[in-house]
Amino acid sequence: MLWISLGRDTALAEEVARLSGLKASLAAADTPEWKKRDTRRCRVIVLELPASSEFVEEVLAAAQDAVRPLPVVILDREGDLDESLIGPSLSLFQHLIGSRSAEEISASVLAALQAAAAKCPFESQETWSRLLVGESQPMRELRAIIRLAGPRQSTVLITGETGTGKERVAQAIHMASRRSGAPMVAVNCGALPEHLIEAELFGHTKGAFTGAVGARIGRFEQAHRGTLFLDEVGETPLMLQPKLLRVLQERELQRVGSSETVKVDARIVAASNTNLDQAVAQRRFREDLYYRLNVIPIRVPTLRERRSDIPLLAAHFIERVCQREDLPQKKLTAEALRKLTEFEWPGNVRQLEHAMEMAAALTGDRETIYLGDIEEHLQSSKREWSPASNEHEFPLDIPTDDLPFEDLMGKVEKLLLEQALRRHGGNKAKAAKALGLKRTTLLYKLKGQETLAGAA
Repeated sequence: MLWISLGRDTALAEEVARLSGLKASLAAADTPEWKKRDTRRCRVIVLELPASSEFVEEVLAAAQDAVRPLPVVILDREGDLDESLIGPSLSLFQHLIGSRSAEEISASVLAALQAAAAKCPFESQETWSRLLVGESQPMRELRAIIRLAGPRQSTVLITGETGTGKERVAQAIHMASRRSGAPMVAVNCGALPEHLIEAELFGHTKGAFTGAVGARIGRFEQAHRGTLFLDEVGETPLMLQPKLLRVLQERELQRVGSSETVKVDARIVAASNTNLDQAVAQRRFREDLYYRLNVIPIRVPTLRERRSDIPLLAAHFIERVCQREDLPQKKLTAEALRKLTEFEWPGNVRQLEHAMEMAAALTGDRETIYLGDIEEHLQSSKREWSPASNEHEFPLDIPTDDLPFEDLMGKVEKLLLEQALRRHGGNKAKAAKALGLKRTTLLYKLKGQETLAGAA
């Protein structure tokens, strides 16, 4: 969602985006700034008045000329808009007069998206593949699977290494589905605190817990008639998994603090970069939930498996940065391109994207990117992603002479705890996650180490 405003009401824009299951990108009205935003990735424009008639006309013309129908919602508190400016784009236009709440604006945004989908019902099937850059055999096979899976209602489980583009695959599945006119709502199950994830997914009533000052619908309801993307689903707390399974089976839920049953109609697409088979074997993930999610399995290839796509991807990322930053278009030398193709890319497409963004930005007005412009980044990346820098690195400098087994293991545990805390800047929650422990378990172990140190 591109939100254009003179006032830049960030809070309102972000709340509307959250309610609509979208991400907000802000730009200033009556300036050329908005043109730097990539409207190809935009699903709807929200234009907040006041703005000049010329600017309104310019935005509407751009929306009308877009590759796919691009709806526009205009927030007009004073009712000053001259509707003669709208012209033939009226069918994809929402004009809200007066002061409106985030909920009302979100409803108009969703209505505009549905109108766009109805106007061009096959648009998403024709354009979703643009999300996935690459012509290698693994990418062709991936697109073929998405083409088959998209129109189905079955749940999808996307697996792959970190940085391979699992969320983009989820977006492509959504765009290739019959639900493309409704929102795709994304939630990272590994980023939410354990005590909040249930309310985030299922919603809550007023006063359901400390801090619940008002009622709120959850991500499932936000994704009604659309798609819910559960990223890092393997990190879902074990106590919540039965409730998640029930929603998948019964298509209904109860908000936290309520006994009322709410029907939901959302297709589930989940993703994981961890081995869920192993998690099931270790009883960290329910087997019945795993089978319910893994109806259509899709594995995203690593960048190492699709090296022939690296030149295409690099050019794509450079072009996007140059367009956004108003820089001259740049090209990589043959030597730089060869180095990129040979590199292992442990961070996959995300790492390549970061490298190209840095190279394009730091070469300024120069039109050529040389090997020297990227070499330092590749060397530092190699150190950063090497096995020696992994969170689970095992300390080897442990004195073992004449130590009983229990004392030795105590020292190993102490070093592991210290190492994890050091790597994560003292953040106990992140250190616990890196070690595969609950935060409470980490705190208990730290307290135990302090007791042992005091006794010594």
